[in-house]
Amino acid sequence: MKNKVCLYGASGHGKVIKDIATNNGIEVIAFVDDTPKFETLHGVQIIKSSKIESLVKENFIISIGNNEIRKRVSESIKVNFTSLIDKTAIISKFSSINEGTVVMPSVIVNSDTNIGKHCIINTGAVVEHDCTIEDYVHISPNVTVTGGVNIGEGTHVGAGAVIIPGVNIGKWVTVGAGSVIIKDIPDYATVVGSPGRIIK
Repeated sequence: MKNKVCLYGASGHGKVIKDIATNNGIEVIAFVDDTPKFETLHGVQIIKSSKIESLVKENFIISIGNNEIRKRVSESIKVNFTSLIDKTAIISKFSSINEGTVVMPSVIVNSDTNIGKHCIINTGAVVEHDCTIEDYVHISPNVTVTGGVNIGEGTHVGAGAVIIPGVNIGKWVTVGAGSVIIKDIPDYATVVGSPGRIIK
């Protein structure tokens, strides 16, 4: 990764990603946002997407927390995406992190796990061995994903949730904060509680 990056999205999530970049010695040279509240964010210029052509040779990360919007943006702009892994994260050399994904402080990703494109693995999360996390997934702070779990595209796992070994979670699922998931969850479901129950 180059020592410069542009962030698409000037929001709270963007602030967190900027901190990770800065702590890793990477300069954030611009935010891109079409509805900015300010002209700069933490001292970095905010530009409109109509002017993104001036930055097409730079690496980008989409700094938007919403999984659907992150997917839409990734498919609509033609730039080079890069991943960003906080220096305090522990990532097995036998696991893979794909482009656009951000791994936040104190995360642990163990052996033979594959994390897809444009995912968020948030602060203090643990993703155990032999897991598959598909594109645009958000694993919230302090989530525990145990061994052999599969999580489908666009799913959001809420803060502090626990997923037991071998569970398959479908695409675009919402797992409520603090839930304990002990069985498979179908696509597009919303599941809450301990043990998790489908409510939608």
